[in-house]
Amino acid sequence: MLEKKTFDYEKSILIGVINSKQNETTVNEYLDELEFLTYTAGGEVLKRFVQRMEIPNPKTLIGSGKMEEVAIYVKDHEIGAAIFDDELTPAQQRNIEKILRCKIIDRTSLILDIFAQRAQTSYARTQVELAQYQYLLPRLTGLWTHLERQKGGIGMRGPGETEIETDRRIVRDRIALLKKKLSKIDRQMETQRGNRGALVRVALVGYTNVGKSTLMNVISKSEVFAENKLFATLDTTVRKVVLGNLPFLLSDTVGFIRKLPTQLVESFKSTLDEVREADLLLHVVDISHPNFEEHIDSVHKILDEIKSADKKTIMVFNKIDQYEPEVIDEDDLVTEKTKIHFTLEDWKRTWYSKVGDRALFISALNKENLDDFRKRVYDEVRDIHVTRFPYNNFLYPEHLDEY
Repeated sequence: MLEKKTFDYEKSILIGVINSKQNETTVNEYLDELEFLTYTAGGEVLKRFVQRMEIPNPKTLIGSGKMEEVAIYVKDHEIGAAIFDDELTPAQQRNIEKILRCKIIDRTSLILDIFAQRAQTSYARTQVELAQYQYLLPRLTGLWTHLERQKGGIGMRGPGETEIETDRRIVRDRIALLKKKLSKIDRQMETQRGNRGALVRVALVGYTNVGKSTLMNVISKSEVFAENKLFATLDTTVRKVVLGNLPFLLSDTVGFIRKLPTQLVESFKSTLDEVREADLLLHVVDISHPNFEEHIDSVHKILDEIKSADKKTIMVFNKIDQYEPEVIDEDDLVTEKTKIHFTLEDWKRTWYSKVGDRALFISALNKENLDDFRKRVYDEVRDIHVTRFPYNNFLYPEHLDEY
């Protein structure tokens, strides 16, 4: 569990729903991730609330009884933010705010907030701002509660609706302006990518916080920002790397996550062009995470969305130094061995049978098995390079680890 200084963090609660699409185990996994997101955004989770209901309440997502329980806790503990794991409709958000009288945040707005904090370059900030405005537009009426008396009806007509429409028009104009700005930057970046020549392009992809930036630093001997928080990297970083006598371009891309907001996928499509235009993908996986296979599926889903699922890929299972399987006692004849009991050797056999030698097991932080990693990447890049430039001959250096 992460240590937190309570006076530095905003008091928060998490709220999740168990239904036919997500059982109790899945919801708890999502809430674990949501807690990490909350910590990354600057919040401290004091309590979780979970309700089992097949059909969500159209007014407040959760039932009235559970909402009353949450409201009492919020008041007694001076909670600053109630964070829902599922996306709320504009109407649900307004209704819940009236009951809880604190900030109401769903998973989408939380991720958008983290992106806003993390965006460093003008390009990233523009992408995040666009996503925020697209998320905000259908929710604008919730910002006009001070004009409730003017919502319409006998004696209620007035400037309120006009102000809301004016505000919507301002937001729509801002969205159009941001799209135009991004389009201009996209053309500039496309020119930059074209000016890189015919060098082989390799992209690091994977779930957020799996160690892509750490691996980037090790391979390229650069200082890309890396931190044990979600979405530490938003801006794509490209470095020229030379392994042996063979140069190529290596890019570190934004991490993926389950339930990634569609607004972000849309606004960050140009950033993901580095993935689309790559010749080789290094899919980095945190094998020490108990749900790493779900993370792999989430990454595959997004790669499919950006039409990059069929690219040549090497699976790089990182953080082997942190992997700890659950151990079954030798005298235990009842417990059935499952994936949680797999050793690293078990996982190697599993993935070798799935993808052959296109699976590697390393520790970027401790630099374990990096020689094998470098040689494998070198071989792949060399094959692509030879295909592209058939008249060039590249020979293996005798000591690849020196480079």
